This record gives sequence, structure tokens and C-alpha cells, in this order.
Amino acid sequence: MQNFRTIKGTHDLLPNELIIWRAVENFIHNIMQQNGYGEIRTPAFENTELFVRGIGTDTDIVTKEMYSWTDQGGNTLTLKPELTAPVARAYLQHQMGNQNPIHRLYYIDALFRRERPQKGRQRQFHQFGAEAIGSPNPEQDAEIIALAYNIYKKFNIQDMSVRLNSIGNAEIRPLYLETLRSSIKKIEMELCTTCQTRIEKNALRLFDCKNPHCQELLDQYAPFIYDSISDDDRNHFEMLTRILKEMEIPYFHDKKLVRGLDYYSHTTFEITSSVLGAQDALCGGGRYNGLIEQLGGKSTPAVGFAAGVERLILAINKQNNLSIPPDIYFIHLGDEATVTASKIANDLRLNCGKIVVMETLRRSLKAQMREAGRCGANTTIILGEKELAESKIIVKDMSTGNQNEVPISELSKFISSNS
Repeated sequence: MQNFRTIKGTHDLLPNELIIWRAVENFIHNIMQQNGYGEIRTPAFENTELFVRGIGTDTDIVTKEMYSWTDQGGNTLTLKPELTAPVARAYLQHQMGNQNPIHRLYYIDALFRRERPQKGRQRQFHQFGAEAIGSPNPEQDAEIIALAYNIYKKFNIQDMSVRLNSIGNAEIRPLYLETLRSSIKKIEMELCTTCQTRIEKNALRLFDCKNPHCQELLDQYAPFIYDSISDDDRNHFEMLTRILKEMEIPYFHDKKLVRGLDYYSHTTFEITSSVLGAQDALCGGGRYNGLIEQLGGKSTPAVGFAAGVERLILAINKQNNLSIPPDIYFIHLGDEATVTASKIANDLRLNCGKIVVMETLRRSLKAQMREAGRCGANTTIILGEKELAESKIIVKDMSTGNQNEVPISELSKFISSNS
């Protein structure tokens, strides 16, 4: 009989992992809402043309990585490989621009790309991110960057670096690309085969190459797009950096940071952490003032970021700085105590908001105490037939070893006042 297993590049999330996932997701929801961003959810698949037109025909995502098919009705569909284009499509479809001049949107969702699976990067993966649509001003860029940066700060991610650049408006692109191609003509054959292909198709992506030799050659021969941007674009960037300094968000101006998708313009940024090793990217984003117009709407400024949930959790686990143990492990002995314990555990969850794990294997007192220690519970409460007869319950602080006998009727009040 065939043994079914997960498809390459996908994995199951088991209950012990989902404790961390749920805590991370809940935190992201809270901080997004605190910053005035509303959640948006888009379908799992879209028309393929949305991504071809939005992301760019010569990007790796479109040429190599999308899961696409033609359905029975002859429609060409794609499992979404990124979220900015679907959000822009939703913005246009629901005429959100007519309802309000600015929209702050965020998401947490599953995405799909057929790339080589590696740690923190799978073929089905999850992203969270935010998009601010409507403002062309640098303070909006600063808000997006600060939002991303502060999420990682709240999780105490160490050794972070914010890389920042401006690639200017779309009008400067053709002349710059012509200069770039001309400058690297003499070293073309020394570049890797991927870079040689990109020279004509998507020359800006040369700067994304991970080959150290290619980067050394580009440092020596290639002009930076930042040096070609307009005075207005430079003023935008300088205002952005002033705001980031005032917000005490450290950044490094990396003139080679261009980002890989066609819809980017003006500000680009990435946040990295050495905690992750060689594959150090946590998130990335920037301005995409031309995307909504490219999808059929009117010219609309926008800026956003996207971040990998798996990569955030990988960084958290590497630092061992987030665990979600139960608040209470409930030990009970005897049939009558079990009935009462079930009601008390339910009340503590509902009325005190506590994470309560109740013993259901009917193990010995010693085995139950061992389990309470293993799962890292902050508090253990013990109810046996003797305590039940006296309408009392034992509450033990696992960090100090101190324990109290508390009347059952006052347990919720005691737990709330000592938490």
C-alpha cells in the first residue's frame, strides 16, 4: 500500500510548532492594527496575467517559479507567488481609491513558488506584510520601514541591518540601463551565465547576483542607479533618511540594493539579520508608484513590504527567545476530582484568559508532576479527593516551589491577582 508523504517543498505544522506560529501571528495582527492597518485577504489563485504584468516577464518568479495551469474554462490561473499584485488588483476592483485617499492594508497568507527548498524557504511558504496606498511622501516610506523594523525589534531579533536605497522614478530607467549595459560590455564574458542572460532581459537584476566574483566586477565597472536619480527623487530620499534618524532606526545606504521585481521605483529596502547565517534576509520592500496604473488604474503612489513568517520563526528559534508554555498545568486524582477539575479548568480559560493544560491520562501524581515540569508550566494546581472534600485546591508556583492552599471558590481571584 502506498505511503503518502508531503510534497517536496511543503511541510506539516504540528501542534507544538503552531503554538509559536499562533503567538507570532497574533502579535503581528496586534501591531498592524495599532499602526492603523486593516487586514485584507485575497484568493489563493489569480489570473496569470496579473503576475506577468505586475511582477515582470523577465523575473525568476514568472519565468521559473509560478504554479500555473489552464482550467476547464480555458482560463490561465496561477497560485499566488506574492501578495502586492493581488492587493493592488483588489484595490482597483473594489474602487477603494474612491472611498478614501489613503488605504493602509496588511496580510498574513500562504504563497507558492517552485524554487529550490532550503531552510526557512519552502515551495509553500507564508508571508506577512503591509501596503500603504495613496501617499507619495517620504514619511509614508518611513512609516512602512519603521513598522517592519519594530516588529523584529519586539521579537528581540539580534544583529539586524536595514539596507536602504533609491532607484528613482521609472523615467530614468531606460537611459540608466543603456549606460549600465555599455559599461559592463567589456566584462560581459567574465560574468556568470545568469548575469549574461540578465544583461539584455533585466539588467537591473545584475545587482541581485549572489556570485561574489560578479559583485566584485560590478563594483569596479557598473554605475549605480542612485547616481542617476533626479533632484526630486534625491530630496525624497534625504527626507526619508532624516525621519529614520529621528526615529532612531539605524540604516545603511546600499547603492547596489535594487530589489528584483519590475514594479519597484524610488525607495527600496531590506532588513537582514546575521542570526540567519548566509541567507540573512528577513524582509524587503519599497515604493511601487507605477503598479496600479500598470494594472489599469490611474497613477497611484504606494509603498509596502513583505516578510517571511518561516524566516522570522527560524530567527526566533535560533535565539531561543520565544516559548509559549502553559500558564497552568492541572493535576487531579480521583473520579470526583476529575469532574470538578474539568469545570475549574474551563472557568480559568474563559474567565481568566489562561492557557490551561489538564491531565487526561490519569497518571500517578509523580508522573503528572514530572509532566508539569517538562512542559514548562508557570503554575501547577493540584486537586485530589482530600482537597475536594475540604473545598480547597493546591496552587504551586513552579519557579519558586512555593505552594498555597486556596478555597476553590476563590481560585479565579487568586490566579488573576498573582499573574
